[in-house]
Order: sequence, then C-alpha cells, then structure tokens
Amino acid sequence: MFEIKEKYDINDLREIMKELRSEHGCPWDKEQDHKSIRMDVLEEAYEVAEAIDREDPELLKEELGDLLLQVIFHSELEDEQGSFDFDDVCDGICKKLVYRHPHVFGDLKVNTSAEVLKNWDILKSKSKHEEKASDRLRSVPGLLPALMRAEKVGKRASNAGMDFRSTQEVIERLRSEINELECAIKEGSDIKTEEELGDILFACTNLSRFLKKDSEKALTFAINKFIIRFSDVEALLEKEGKTFSEASDSELDELWEKAKKLSH
Repeated sequence: MFEIKEKYDINDLREIMKELRSEHGCPWDKEQDHKSIRMDVLEEAYEVAEAIDREDPELLKEELGDLLLQVIFHSELEDEQGSFDFDDVCDGICKKLVYRHPHVFGDLKVNTSAEVLKNWDILKSKSKHEEKASDRLRSVPGLLPALMRAEKVGKRASNAGMDFRSTQEVIERLRSEINELECAIKEGSDIKTEEELGDILFACTNLSRFLKKDSEKALTFAINKFIIRFSDVEALLEKEGKTFSEASDSELDELWEKAKKLSH
C-alpha cells in the first residue's frame, strides 16, 4: 500500500506513476500512450518557460514538477513494454553529458564558452552520425515553432560556412524579399505570395541572429504590446460610447496614436 508522506522524492514519484497505471489505478492514466500525451510535454515545457519569464520561483517549482511527470510517464510506458525505464533515461543523459564535456571530464582544454559550444556541436554531429552539413540542418526538429526552427537552421548553416557577411547585408536581403512579395501580390499568385512571405519571415530570423536577439522573444514582446494598446484603444472607445465597428478608420488611427503614448 502506498505510504502518505510529508516529503516525497523521485523514487516516490516513480511509485505513484506505477500505481496510477496499475490494475487498481486511475482509469484515465491507464488509457494513455505516448501519442495521447505527446502534446502535454510541449505544453508543460512552455509553462516552465512562462514561469521563468515571470521570475516566480514557486510557479517554476510547480511547472518543473509537471514537466518531470511527463518524463516519468513516458518512461513508465516503455518500462511496461520492457524497452527502458527511468534509470536508463538518467543513464543516457549522464553518459551524454560526460561525452560532450571532455573539457570537464577529460583532457580537452578550452578557454571560452564559444569554444565549448563549437566542440559540443562537433561531438553532437558525430554521435548522431551526421556526415554532411545538410544532415545537421535536416535534424532540426520539424515540430519546433517555425521562428525557433528558422533560427537554428540559420545558425547551423552559418557554422557550416554559409552566411551573410554583415547585418546590413541581411537588411538588404529583407528589403529584396519585401519587393518580391509585392510583385507576387500584384501577380495574384497565392502560392508565390505565401512563398515570398515565408522568405521575409526567414530573413527576419537571420536578422535577429545577427543582432543577437531572440526572434521568439521579440515577437512575443510585440504581441503583448499590441494587446495592451488594443485594450487602451477599446477603453478610449468605451468612454465615447462606441465599439470598434462603430468607429471610423481615421478615429481608430487617432486613438491608436493616443494608446501608443499611453504605453510609453
């Protein structure tokens, strides 16, 4: 019988998971498989990131626990099949960390973080049997958010020796892509328009990389800023007894400028 405690550890978590999946456990937990809970891993990871952004230690502790549960859950599913268990997961990551840190656990000498990252990439490619530079680009997970994936692909292409020479060159490429989008719009080609729009977004991620900025973070900030200003415009409209649909374009433009000043 499971013991109720004041303080639990990782072994207790594993036992709880086994109990939930047991014959007398939870009906919902017993029905789950890797595919049914795959998106939960992503959701929990994003909630961890949000807790970090909020700088909330208590929330971070809770969200890390939720993320750890996903690791335990997937490990338990494989343990039931006799494939691997949580100990094997720990063993694998420990071996990977030792292998990829020869400057700590071996004789390799490095002086900077840049040298560490460069060596890390070399060892990572070797362990994944990536023989060509294009293999490294293809190995970037397709399920990543598109902006994040674009940044990683651009960075790996740069590490392979193919990149823009300056920030200004990236800006010029961005202007060129905008011109090509305008031409596609005039041509009335939906396929070409979508393609050129994608080229613009990809160019923006390259610009973020050259500026040493996180495009996901920059876009998130812009979205939040837009929501705040939108709310301010709505509040200003309410004072006038109007809704968005009842205001003219010129009125909305004027209120938007007022909202921009309020948010500064």
